[in-house]
Amino acid sequence: MFELSSSPSNTPPLPSSPSNYLCLYFSMEPKLHLFFSALCFYLVSAYGNTLRTYIVQLHPHGVTSSSFPTKFLWHLSFLDQTLSSEEDSSSRLLYSYGSAMEGFAALLTETEIELLRGLPDVVAVRPDQLLQLQTTYSYKFLGLSSTTDGAWVKSGFGGGTIIGVLDTGVWPESPSFADQGMPPVPKRWRGMCQEGQNFKATSCNRKLIGARFFIKGHHVSSVPPSENMVDEYISPRDSSGHGTHTSSTAGGVSVPMASVLVCWFNGCYSSDILAAIDVAIVDGVDVLSLSLGGFPLPLFDDSIAIGSFRAVEHGISVICAAGNNGPIQSSVANIAPWIATIGASTLDRKFPAIVRMGNGEYVYGESLFPGKSLPIAEKELELVYVTGGNSGSEFCFRGSLPKEKVKGKMVVCDRGVNGRAEKGVAVKEAGGAAMILANTEINLEEDSVDAHVLPATEIGYAEAVRLKTYMDTTSHPRARIVFGGTVIGTSRAPEVAQFSARGPNLYDSTILKPDVIAPGVNIIAAWPQNLGPTGLPEDTRRVNFTVMSGTSMACPHVSGIAALIHSAHPGWTPAAIKSAIMTSADASDHRGKPIMDGSKPAAVFAIGAGHVNPTRAIDPGLIYDIKPDEYVIHLCTLGYTRSEIFTITHRNVSCSEKLKMNRGFSLNYPSISVAFKHGVKSKMITRRLTNVGNPNSVYSVQVKPPEGVKVRVKPRRLIFKHINQSLSYRIWVISRKKTQTKKISYAEGQLTWMNAHNSFHRVRSPISVTWK
Repeated sequence: MFELSSSPSNTPPLPSSPSNYLCLYFSMEPKLHLFFSALCFYLVSAYGNTLRTYIVQLHPHGVTSSSFPTKFLWHLSFLDQTLSSEEDSSSRLLYSYGSAMEGFAALLTETEIELLRGLPDVVAVRPDQLLQLQTTYSYKFLGLSSTTDGAWVKSGFGGGTIIGVLDTGVWPESPSFADQGMPPVPKRWRGMCQEGQNFKATSCNRKLIGARFFIKGHHVSSVPPSENMVDEYISPRDSSGHGTHTSSTAGGVSVPMASVLVCWFNGCYSSDILAAIDVAIVDGVDVLSLSLGGFPLPLFDDSIAIGSFRAVEHGISVICAAGNNGPIQSSVANIAPWIATIGASTLDRKFPAIVRMGNGEYVYGESLFPGKSLPIAEKELELVYVTGGNSGSEFCFRGSLPKEKVKGKMVVCDRGVNGRAEKGVAVKEAGGAAMILANTEINLEEDSVDAHVLPATEIGYAEAVRLKTYMDTTSHPRARIVFGGTVIGTSRAPEVAQFSARGPNLYDSTILKPDVIAPGVNIIAAWPQNLGPTGLPEDTRRVNFTVMSGTSMACPHVSGIAALIHSAHPGWTPAAIKSAIMTSADASDHRGKPIMDGSKPAAVFAIGAGHVNPTRAIDPGLIYDIKPDEYVIHLCTLGYTRSEIFTITHRNVSCSEKLKMNRGFSLNYPSISVAFKHGVKSKMITRRLTNVGNPNSVYSVQVKPPEGVKVRVKPRRLIFKHINQSLSYRIWVISRKKTQTKKISYAEGQLTWMNAHNSFHRVRSPISVTWK
């Protein structure tokens, strides 16, 4: 599944080694925006195999803490009680946490872990986890404009909002982070510009207002770098490009609303991520953007869920990538209800690079290779597809292509296993003149493009079948690539990216995930000058921008939109901001037709509430707000134990008392998700809407019930007399179909509150129904 990652060249994973974290901070001001990032580095492990990094969570009001003058010394005391007296306990301590979580990260053996678990005030001990990383035109596609009365203008271009991007770092010299015309750094900013390798305090400015790096978790767990790996900087400087790309998307300048920062080549460790969140809370960010995702985890085992709960308590919006493990069912990650989980969609921008076969027929493909400037690139060549043996030649592994078979020819390479752009390097090294990258049945018609190192194009699976049929039935097959530049507006969009992770939510059937989708395919954004556009060491070209795909690219789009909403409505909670984004999302594409997922209309498990619409999100009319206490009650309804809830929330609660005081509780989520278990025929759900539009507003409900379900709403009209007034309503979802015993079946619909006097305010919630 790594081949679907957001890397520009889809480089395959390196040996299992951790990453470090760097934090970069940017400030959102007129036409410019600020972000925070975390970075990971490859270093040789300083310890033997008997030691492993663990995160030790402590009781925030531990009875033993009063014996120590500082939290740091209290944390260190647990190691003093666990290690032998001859060893310096501070040498084992990696991080001491106080904001995102009470506790610490340390190097420990399994025997020491057992001793630790028996000490007073130890809540949980978890092994460090490795998480994978998951523009010029996208802002226009989203309807953002600096001249019309839209989200940018209404929010003052995000003025005053600080975004923290947890990523691989930043290339501060990129034009996207210039600070011309920027006002002074906000006085409330409490962060720093941490110096390191090739990164000075002067690397920050009024745009990139801060940067930190977190390397300890990566440092003690990683393996030595391989010879073909790009050198990493022990500083906030980005060596992989991912962080620069995401940061510029979220809040860069040259291309408004762009900002980039992500993890290292092989991912980032949860100990470093937690440290980054810990510092971001103290430094004063307003939005946290994490383009990280793996497979879903129970919330009490998920460091991002735990750290982000504390961030939300501090009023910080947390935006996370849904992950790139689609289209697998229930693959969506970052499923906590207090997180905004973002899937990926396409743009209506294409980069045609069409293959004209020797029989006169055409095969459609796409590429970012600059073919128009190189006439030789469109020369007709002999086609060759090298198969057979165990060398992986059909995938064009490096060293697998016999030079006598491919020299001077156009080589067909199957997609998968190794990186897309890396296949082009293999063809070029073997003497090939051009490449056709052919999708397999796994990737179908997905069209992630690359800035290849030689004339090349990528074709979908159906076109690959046509091409190979022509080659199999022709004695001397030939073809040439015709590069068409950039074409906008000729295709349906948005559509769901095939790699975008899908629901249903694996651990909570009452919360629909992902929440929304946003542009994440072929996104052009800033790029560091130490890398070629493919990100491969062999690529000697240097550019300021490159193209990438992944939910890593979708996440910062929504982070930027959240920053705009925060600037326009500084008093809103993270839940209110998320509600505005969700209830204003589009269920239709730009042609007014259903958003597609391959050859069929997209289901709610692929798109959530729909595709982001910043123009409507900044003025939603009504919001579904949620207080942190309500998330705790929700966890009780899921059957979480007292200790599990304490691990997540640092709150010692009695669920029996909570549920007794809140009978019939429903989390006030902007989407509606119901799961009918065997024998259950109906469910009642409550929701609460707050008027953030105009006083004296009247809303009427419109319901499109899911198939096999009857939906009743009471009342059917909500009359708001003043701003910030809240009114509740009830929904009865009644199953009309027989429960299926052998498989799960789904149905979906929607519920929309329509303003009687203002057609702009349409507050829509998707309805998801599951029979188990």
